[in-house]
Amino acid sequence: MGKVAAARRLASAAAYGGGGLSVLGAGLYGVLRAEASLARRTIGEPADVPPPDATGWYGRGRPGPALRIALLGDSSAAGYGVHSVEETPGAVLGSAVAGRANRRVHLREYAVVGARSSDLAVQVDRALPTEPGVALIFIGANDVTHQVLPSQSVRSLAEAVRRCVEAGTQVVVGTCPDLGTIRPIAPPLKQVARLWSRRLAAAQTIAVVEAGGRTVSLGSMLGAEFDAAPALLFGPDRFHPSADGYRKMVSAVVPSVLAALGFAPDEEAQPITLRGEAVLPVSTAAVEAARTPGTEVDGTEVAGSQRGLRGRWVALRHRRRGPESSSESPAAAEED
Repeated sequence: MGKVAAARRLASAAAYGGGGLSVLGAGLYGVLRAEASLARRTIGEPADVPPPDATGWYGRGRPGPALRIALLGDSSAAGYGVHSVEETPGAVLGSAVAGRANRRVHLREYAVVGARSSDLAVQVDRALPTEPGVALIFIGANDVTHQVLPSQSVRSLAEAVRRCVEAGTQVVVGTCPDLGTIRPIAPPLKQVARLWSRRLAAAQTIAVVEAGGRTVSLGSMLGAEFDAAPALLFGPDRFHPSADGYRKMVSAVVPSVLAALGFAPDEEAQPITLRGEAVLPVSTAAVEAARTPGTEVDGTEVAGSQRGLRGRWVALRHRRRGPESSSESPAAAEED
């Protein structure tokens, strides 16, 4: 089965209640279940001490009104393994958005270490009453290590996105990272994990865009860049990113968060062909994004229509990340 068809069928299984095994094959899924169990024993259980909470105000001295961001997901969103709040993904994100948009930012963190896609429902329940302008979601790795059926994982994510969009909140989702670079997973099953994670990321992209959100591929979180410098970009458990790794992960999504908030540069209003950007059917774009870290996929229209013969139209983009800036600690109250 081709990659585009596989991603489309997995997304369809999630939407309509299928098991999703026809996409991956029961044998392949069984291999992944066994490998995930072995990897979890090597990685170990998360420590009882949670990472610092990044909730608070960012952008001291910048004008208002504040941009409101909700950060949802698992340990990769919470920043498992770092020791100071400035190193957490939330602090890096809040500081970067405040600097690039020149606005105050209020970020609320709802991410939980160990969370799976099914846990997003509770996080969304907590986030929506605060009326965030954008919700950023990192989720998926624990679904693999806890052997959740791919269709169930994608379905839970799509429902969380749909609820946020219906409440007026823009959504950016960092899709499943390239699990083939996790050191506790040994060859030859490493190659199987890479194939599986890319198909899951593609299916997540299709489901998220259909629900009204946008995605950013996170192959860069555990991709070639991480594989080349594991001591620098992976934490001590060889599974979670280090502080430098989290910073690189967040830098991949900041331009898309800014775009969702209405702060994209004017020159990025339309896809730029010279960057390899294009308007494509969602299934084709999803597979391309899974291969190329940092790629954004967002719904668009062609001749006033959202859909063509091959499905939903989307814009595939490679937004400029901009320079990395230092992160600040959050303030408990808004400051002048």
